[in-house]
Amino acid sequence: MKQELILASSSASRQMLMRNAGLIFSAIPADIDERALDEQLEKNGSGPEEVALELAKAKALAVGRLHPEALVLGCDQTMALGARVYHKPKNMAEAEAHLLSLSGKVHRLNSAAVLVRGGEVVWQTVSSAELSVRNLSAEFVSRHLQRVGDRALSSVGAYQLEGEGIQLFTSIEGDYFTILGLPLLPLLSKLRDMDVIDG
Repeated sequence: MKQELILASSSASRQMLMRNAGLIFSAIPADIDERALDEQLEKNGSGPEEVALELAKAKALAVGRLHPEALVLGCDQTMALGARVYHKPKNMAEAEAHLLSLSGKVHRLNSAAVLVRGGEVVWQTVSSAELSVRNLSAEFVSRHLQRVGDRALSSVGAYQLEGEGIQLFTSIEGDYFTILGLPLLPLLSKLRDMDVIDG
């Protein structure tokens, strides 16, 4: 039997990407206080890429402790505009402020993936994408958020690229999977190397 694979996340988009790629896995969300860890890392001067990696690692290790025989995948994504690191908006007013602050600028998404087995990190990676947002009027942002509703609160940038959020952009550099929060191509390559999936 192939190695059991667990995704330490309840993220619907990550699960969809993995299922679409033909991976067989179970999803068990990690029970960690992400915000507290996030704040501690930022206080210690960690950059957005390092924060994503450390949070992904913490999730994988937390679930890995409960399932030491399995290969556990932890993922996290951070978003930054210059030195400012963004977090998921708490409400629609915050979502609106997020989108207006991104207007006419280029921001960066960092997606980290970490594999843990038997309490040890066996592989980790971070991939990034740069997204250029067109100039947005306050009126358009308001109408846009009315249309997408609470979905705006489920992502750090207050947009879903796979939905109407695509209308906010003029250009994107980086791969689609990274933007959705899972560096899928390097992950598949590693799983083949480890003989977890058919190579």
